Amino acid sequence: MKRSHYIIGGLALAISMPSCLQAQTTQPKDTTMTRTVVVEQEYNPDIMDASKVNVLPKVEEPTVSKKEVEYATTFFPATSVPAGLMRPYTGKEVQPGTTPGYVRAGYGNYGNLDILANYLFRLSQKDKLNVRFQMDGMDGKLTLPFTDGEKWNAFYYRTRANVDYTHQFDKLDLNIAGNFELSNFNFQPESVNSKQKFTSGDFHAGIHFIDETAPLRFNAETNLLMYERQHNMFNESEANTGIKETIIRTKGDVTGAIGDQQLITIALEMNNLLYSGYTKNVSTGDEYFKNYTTLLLNPYYELDNDDWKLHIGANVDLSFGFDKSFRISPDITAQYIFSDSYIVYAKATGGKQLNDFRRLENICPYGELPEANTTATLGYVQRPYDTYEQINGSVGFKASPYPGLWFNVFGGYQNLKNDLSYLGFDPSNIHSGSYLSFAQDNTNNLYLGGEISYDYKDILGISAKYTYRNWDSKTEEYLLAVKPVSEMSFNVRIHPISALNINLGYDYINRKEVKEYAKMTAINDLHIGASYNIFKGVSVYAQVHNLLNKKYQYYLGYPTEGFNFLGGLSFRF
Repeated sequence: MKRSHYIIGGLALAISMPSCLQAQTTQPKDTTMTRTVVVEQEYNPDIMDASKVNVLPKVEEPTVSKKEVEYATTFFPATSVPAGLMRPYTGKEVQPGTTPGYVRAGYGNYGNLDILANYLFRLSQKDKLNVRFQMDGMDGKLTLPFTDGEKWNAFYYRTRANVDYTHQFDKLDLNIAGNFELSNFNFQPESVNSKQKFTSGDFHAGIHFIDETAPLRFNAETNLLMYERQHNMFNESEANTGIKETIIRTKGDVTGAIGDQQLITIALEMNNLLYSGYTKNVSTGDEYFKNYTTLLLNPYYELDNDDWKLHIGANVDLSFGFDKSFRISPDITAQYIFSDSYIVYAKATGGKQLNDFRRLENICPYGELPEANTTATLGYVQRPYDTYEQINGSVGFKASPYPGLWFNVFGGYQNLKNDLSYLGFDPSNIHSGSYLSFAQDNTNNLYLGGEISYDYKDILGISAKYTYRNWDSKTEEYLLAVKPVSEMSFNVRIHPISALNINLGYDYINRKEVKEYAKMTAINDLHIGASYNIFKGVSVYAQVHNLLNKKYQYYLGYPTEGFNFLGGLSFRF
């Protein structure tokens, strides 16, 4: 009953969604000859991936090869969003440009649900409109960690609706896009709140200069992002504790070419953050969410020739009304290519990471906003400071000694100011229930890693990656309990015949042990999936995760599914 309630509610919201919906980034640069909005759409969706939630700031080596690296096996991909306790459908299906429609529906144990519908309207040779609806989630009983087999009836549903329109001018693309999103889920038993709802809507409009041969080119966009957290007080019985966040984001850049191999770019981004709702103490007038503005200036120089790729710039971050007013960090990448497929590279980057409501959900959807600091304001919450990556420096070597074979070794250091993480709190005299609360500290980590991949035509693909990190926290060591120390992945893709795709993978993530606080069980996920084209335009797909039926957590204190499967049908038309 609960499941059907959320399905019907999600469909109703999609039908009634407003015209101003989601901010999306403009499409990657292309050429006039090749640009069509969607010639081929690849459906490689991460359905609901609590397992791949980004619990740490981005740490990755630069893309440095002249050749295209044909694999991407990271634990925390940029597209991942935390929206439940199930694993994603990771099969790949390609929709030919002649079939603009795609529908997929699947179901599994633990109430795992997967619904996706997408249609591309080719209004004219220059006008494309893409409409997408997706709903996924789970509803099942899970065994709580740190208990004697206590069960939790968990549910988590996420509904998304997207609209994307592009008009092609001779030298420009005009893009207008929107999104509506709704997340409904519950907390584990004896939490201070029993459930939560996140509602967001975004609108994007931008122009993208696509003539890369022009001596002067530019991009510009504006975005309106809206987000509401329904429950924000440590007392769910209180009414009207919702907090609304509105971000007006304006971005632009101007690039001037110096010959065929050099260019200079000045990029600018401004964010105006506005808050309303349960943001201040009505008795005292004290405000805990202040409106403020951030400004990023990113000038850089680039050189690109047969041997060298240089990117030299700086990130200048200003803040007005909240947080530290001025910060600066490097934006430098150097790559040297020799023998056509051997690359030595070095990188030093940084910059502000806005801890807006969207990032809070990505780090931990079960996290509560931190309490305001004084006892006089008990029950009120406040916004975290923004995280600042002072430096993320790395060096590495990437090579392809044999066709189809790539390997990469790298190491680096990262320093983060006000690194955002979360802590677990047990019931106390103040709060009758347990909860996870966002918290911050200055952290740094040293990391080393390597990866290797081999691709044979379109028949076989094998990849493996390992990364080790040594974390340190200035004062709050507890925050490191959710940080990964070692990560390992192994993936095999087999395409023996045109109709059949098989994927086999293994993920292992070990977190840091904090004595007298917590040690999260290592993630240990062996998984397999396959898709088969049974008729023209009709495919069957299935996946199985946690084949070893291990017990582990992606969020502190929150269990994941045991042996679980998902299967269904997809249609192209």
